[in-house]
Amino acid sequence: LPWLKQKRCSEVAEVVDAITADLKPAYKPATINRSIGAITKALTLAWKAGVISENYGLKVDRLPEENKREVFLTIAQVKALGDASSEQVRTAIWTALLTGARRGEICKIKAEHIGADTITIPKANTKTNQSRTVPIVAALRPYLKNLPLQIDYEGVKSGFRRARAKVGLPHVHFHDLRHSCASLLIGLGEDLYTISKILGHASVTSTERYSHLLVGKQRKALNKLSALVGKS
Repeated sequence: LPWLKQKRCSEVAEVVDAITADLKPAYKPATINRSIGAITKALTLAWKAGVISENYGLKVDRLPEENKREVFLTIAQVKALGDASSEQVRTAIWTALLTGARRGEICKIKAEHIGADTITIPKANTKTNQSRTVPIVAALRPYLKNLPLQIDYEGVKSGFRRARAKVGLPHVHFHDLRHSCASLLIGLGEDLYTISKILGHASVTSTERYSHLLVGKQRKALNKLSALVGKS
């Protein structure tokens, strides 16, 4: 990295400021944080090896990342995306919605992962390094004949991009299908713990990002309580 030339480890804060100033106009915070992370990791390793007397990496702050998306699709929108896609991409779309699986997980489904009533996603294919078993529901069965997919990750990505353009949803990401799975389940009255298991979250804490969608249910419940109080 050019920012590191003739710099001491103790000057890491100055280095990070320079990196941020140069990269911020062209890159997102998450991308910049990967460069910062490489530097702090190197400093930590150097400190553990006794090369430097202090872990200067601890003095570096990463940029805040705005990764939270609030794009939830309706069933009609998902159907429109599927209808505008090839059979392979359509299969990926409905598999994502009906299992909550990530695109990478779907692309790695093999024949041996598909059972009579469940799909097993091996831990090696998950973000959390924990395997999970997803039930096969009736709406998913017509697409099982297309699994494993005959296109790769990039094929799904480009096919989905074309589909979203056709139906006038250019802002939609494939990952929004996973978010939509959660939002639709909440709308159907399912609890966050059950949804966290479907999505394969390491803990229900990750699923709590959807908790604001429960306000309607909470209002309905409290209205019942209010009516009860009003009668007393």
